[in-house]
Amino acid sequence: MTTGDDQNAAVWQSRDAVEKWVAVEGEREAARAAQRQLMADLLPFGPDEPFTFLDLGAGTGAAARAVLGSYPRAEAVLADFSDQMMAEGARAMAPYDGRYRYVAFDMITDPWAGTLPDSFDAVVSSQCVHHVPDERKATLFAEIHAHLAPGGWYLNFDPVSADDPIVAAAWRRAADRADPGAAAKAAHRTPDEQARWENHIRYIAPLDRQLGYLRAAGFQAVDVFWKHLDSVIYGGCRVPQPT
Repeated sequence: MTTGDDQNAAVWQSRDAVEKWVAVEGEREAARAAQRQLMADLLPFGPDEPFTFLDLGAGTGAAARAVLGSYPRAEAVLADFSDQMMAEGARAMAPYDGRYRYVAFDMITDPWAGTLPDSFDAVVSSQCVHHVPDERKATLFAEIHAHLAPGGWYLNFDPVSADDPIVAAAWRRAADRADPGAAAKAAHRTPDEQARWENHIRYIAPLDRQLGYLRAAGFQAVDVFWKHLDSVIYGGCRVPQPT
């Protein structure tokens, strides 16, 4: 459990915080490139098939770029609530000019109607749902399902927490051995750094709970398509109604 007010919105709408995030984005995203590509490969489209997808909580568009790079006729809507992140994303997305657009959308507070189109062939999200409280995760997944075209897929790449403290300790042990520098830095956080870290992880939820939200929303073929310790890709599809 974390204490204090939720500062996530303020962090991602801070120019200083976004500039610091972007400064190390290249290294971080290079380490995630295989997972972004897997999400693209899981989508049920032919290489020359036109379709429109939503990158929800898009940030600078890393997930969208993986999909657009794999499907030359795909078009993307990138939804984010941070003007600062969207400005950085416009630079990163320059190779895909004409195939994407940004829309302002806050996953926690905004209703779906308005800036977002009514239907998408697919929805992806990446490293953002863990910023959303559990009750909103459940309703957000229901909204995604409702606005997917029949046969459409939703895929999410995100961290999860462990229900079992022994499992959590095993994850932490393996992660610390893989990156001793990060482990040492975490062990010596200042009080302010610790508060920011606790705020960042405050809504990370167990995997089974999130899969349950997907199933309750009506998704079928729900699966965990990739997992490494606390990092997962999960999702499901909206099955066409019988005719």
